[in-house]
Amino acid sequence: MNATLKLLPLAVGAMIACLPAARAAQDNVSELSNFRQTGNSQPAETIAQTGKTADALRENLKQIKVPPGFKIELYAVVPEARHMAIEPSTGVVFVGTRKNRVWQVTDRTKQRVASDVAQFASSVTFKVPNGVCFSPDGVLYVVEQNRVLGFPAAQFFGEGGPDVAAAVVLAQGKLIPTQFESFNHGARACRIGPDKKLYIALGQPWNVPPKDKLAELDRNGLAGIIRVDQDGKNREVYAHGVRNSVGLDFNPKDKTLWFTDNQVDGMGDDTPPGELDRATKAGENFGFPWYGGGKVRTVEYKDQNPPAGVVYPQVEFAAHAADLGMSFYSGKTFPQKYQGGIFVAEHGSWNRTKPIGARVMYVPVKDDGTAGEAEVFAEGWLTQSGEYMGRPVDVQMLQDGSLLVSDDYAGAIYRISYSGAK
Repeated sequence: MNATLKLLPLAVGAMIACLPAARAAQDNVSELSNFRQTGNSQPAETIAQTGKTADALRENLKQIKVPPGFKIELYAVVPEARHMAIEPSTGVVFVGTRKNRVWQVTDRTKQRVASDVAQFASSVTFKVPNGVCFSPDGVLYVVEQNRVLGFPAAQFFGEGGPDVAAAVVLAQGKLIPTQFESFNHGARACRIGPDKKLYIALGQPWNVPPKDKLAELDRNGLAGIIRVDQDGKNREVYAHGVRNSVGLDFNPKDKTLWFTDNQVDGMGDDTPPGELDRATKAGENFGFPWYGGGKVRTVEYKDQNPPAGVVYPQVEFAAHAADLGMSFYSGKTFPQKYQGGIFVAEHGSWNRTKPIGARVMYVPVKDDGTAGEAEVFAEGWLTQSGEYMGRPVDVQMLQDGSLLVSDDYAGAIYRISYSGAK
């Protein structure tokens, strides 16, 4: 048993003691965090990996264009697949959703295709468990709309049925003030930083927030990125002025935090731009709501002075392409051009008169740590007639250096690999 598991009962016990008695008595997580069974005998939901759906998805992938030497294949059928976390030692993929499921995707034969897909921790009632990320020592963090849970050795406990070992990192209602809960911008993203802290991107519930709400939003880290210790303590706002980030990662070389940000709606088809931002230290402000994206001022705050020292984006993406998950490529199997760069999933526009996006972008990173010019890496999920065949959400690298792409519209995960120029 590793150190994390040995310490879990003590750490969890301390956290549970702080919960209100009524909630502790009713919450399955309280039972699970004390290694007690919940009595749930309902089998976990499983998803068939063969049949008409899988066949149709493979057929659709024939329309996807990738650079020479690359190929894209179906990795798994996963309903509403959003953000992914890949367990460091086994490669088991955990997949969040905007509904109430977390999925466990296992490749048992190492043929780089899923053997089975099953519901993870079905004893837990999740609410928008979009954000999933692993610590280096194998703890899976699930960031819901308004709660954060930790699952040590998730890939092993998840095999045993609905009950798993769990710990409450931030209890229900403690991630954000409950009055700011909303179906709009409620999907979180997370990463463990080089400082071993848990970083969480928090959207805010408006297109542009009212002026009288701005101070409270900022104080609680909404419209920003917070960080906490892995037990939930020592919370602080790391980045301010971020409208709705649903993707973040750290540059392995210089340890800076990069993140996508979605721009203000309703300002026109071609403005303002989407963003890829770089935070070099705690406390920086990235301009929202004074700026709607890039250097474009919002109508609501055009007469207000922006904070001093606003940090502008490293990359301005096409307006309303909905840039979501992002990941640095640290592998060696892709050509040198892509090594050390960033892959970004564009979910696709929802309110643009001519749709755009539904593709994977690539952004090179220069020797000085800044971004080069973005380019399209994989596209074709948006047809010429403007119909979506799929909508990419997240990009993560498998241990073999191939790239996984999640798609919540088609309900799938794809794998992009490189076998040499043709």
